[in-house]
Amino acid sequence: MKDVKCECGHVNPLGTVLCEACGKVLDEQAKELALLDMRYEGSARRSQTYKKSIVDKIWNFFSSVKVGVWLIIITLVASALGTVLPQEMYIPPTLPPGEYYLEQYGWFGKIFYELGFNNLYSSWWYLVLIAMIGVSLVICSLDRVVPLYKALKAQRVTRHEGFLKRQRLFGITKNGTVSDVEILKQQFTAKRYNVREENGDLLAEKGRFSRWGPYVNHVGLIIFLIGGMLRFVPGMYIDQVMWLREGETKVVPETDGQYYVENNKFILEHYDKDVDKTFEAAIDRAGMVAKNYQTNAVLYKRVGPAIAGADPDLEEVKEHKIQVNQPLKFDNFALYQVDYKLDELNEMTFSLTNKSTEQTFGDITINLYDPKSEYDLGNGYSVEVMSYFPDFEFAENGEPTTKSRIPNNPAFVFRMHSPEFPKGETSFVAIQQTIEPLGDNEYKMAFKGVKTKNVTALTVRKDLTLWVIILGGIVFMIGVIQGAYWNHRRVWIQRKDGDIWVAAHTNKNWYGLKQEIESVLKETKINKPDDQTQREKVDKEGV
Repeated sequence: MKDVKCECGHVNPLGTVLCEACGKVLDEQAKELALLDMRYEGSARRSQTYKKSIVDKIWNFFSSVKVGVWLIIITLVASALGTVLPQEMYIPPTLPPGEYYLEQYGWFGKIFYELGFNNLYSSWWYLVLIAMIGVSLVICSLDRVVPLYKALKAQRVTRHEGFLKRQRLFGITKNGTVSDVEILKQQFTAKRYNVREENGDLLAEKGRFSRWGPYVNHVGLIIFLIGGMLRFVPGMYIDQVMWLREGETKVVPETDGQYYVENNKFILEHYDKDVDKTFEAAIDRAGMVAKNYQTNAVLYKRVGPAIAGADPDLEEVKEHKIQVNQPLKFDNFALYQVDYKLDELNEMTFSLTNKSTEQTFGDITINLYDPKSEYDLGNGYSVEVMSYFPDFEFAENGEPTTKSRIPNNPAFVFRMHSPEFPKGETSFVAIQQTIEPLGDNEYKMAFKGVKTKNVTALTVRKDLTLWVIILGGIVFMIGVIQGAYWNHRRVWIQRKDGDIWVAAHTNKNWYGLKQEIESVLKETKINKPDDQTQREKVDKEGV
């Protein structure tokens, strides 16, 4: 691939349409056009020059604006589909995800799950789409901004005649004077143009920085995408829900066992329609409207190393009343109040009773979250917990099973030992249901009572990527402002054989450029340049 040397002596890369220095048309096809395409200054873009190797083909694919737009459309459609049903992180932990989506949403939920939309934003193919958009932005920008920068940096004051004649604004004033050119120099300088002079010719230019606005946008988007992808790097972003019962202390997820939180008390307050008249209609419609729900929490930090099987040694850090939008914050973490559950089953009490005499031989209280395997009642009486089903249901084969570890519908298989039956009698006990699978028993487990606890749901959130995302947004807005509120204006004034040629170009807002040139030329005898697009329109219409 050989470079192209212009008659002005400047060496241009292969594929250059307009000489970077003097503006002479180098491409034969471009010579047939009435006006020059100044979008990229006629510079040589890699995607339009090299097309043979596999690297060239990949570069050309990602440098296409159409490809970038289609990648964005596909990503937006996928993102929208991901919001049709809740993501897996927001579904109750009572069922395996596949069963939950099938049970709640039928065949559509099953397809949603099978296609991976349940964890859309962390799926490999979604991350590939985001990465492809980032690659497209980088290559699109480099393919255009580098040659554009080189062309603008190499441009000379004195330009080729063909370049001037084929600008949109162009005019010739016969028998112009040097004093007029000097006046123009002063006028453009007063309007904050950067005026360069060469051999009596002038180039007045301002607002070149606005040409970089779209590429600053691209940089902002790339930073934004990097911030989004950093969320999938372990330790950079955490968003998990932990359920905490009153009086319970749990380790905070993703803190390596360093921090624990205790739920001292959960408080729920409702609006009173007799007091809060604003909510009277809503209360009548819904029955109850929550006014406040909060967790009185205590944060602890582990002291010393963790020992397997031993309770950790905890040191209190601080107390905090966690309410909606008032999280408990510590070490880049924040605990937000998001949900609650009232009166969850916590303990159940049974009595070992003789069925015929109704005589009881002791009570057992079972912690539904940590049941013992055996309860000794003394005098030869004891109860053995053979099986425990926290959320009981019968499977398709008729065997008892549990849907989750949450005690929504607890059931037990007891073996009751007594002096008469030292080997024990077996009984299956569930809420409002008792089954004696081995025949009638002499003894039974009689239900006596239940204790409940309120449960709070806290979102554990850590986000070290937020500053990257904010930075990307700020850079993007700088690019928007840079490209929207300024424009790149250039005016060439050249003397040729006693005449004065005036040509001008801007990347947008031609009306503003025309008005500015007209105000500058008022102090001189130089004619206002014509808008050659209007002349072309008249010629085509035959007027």
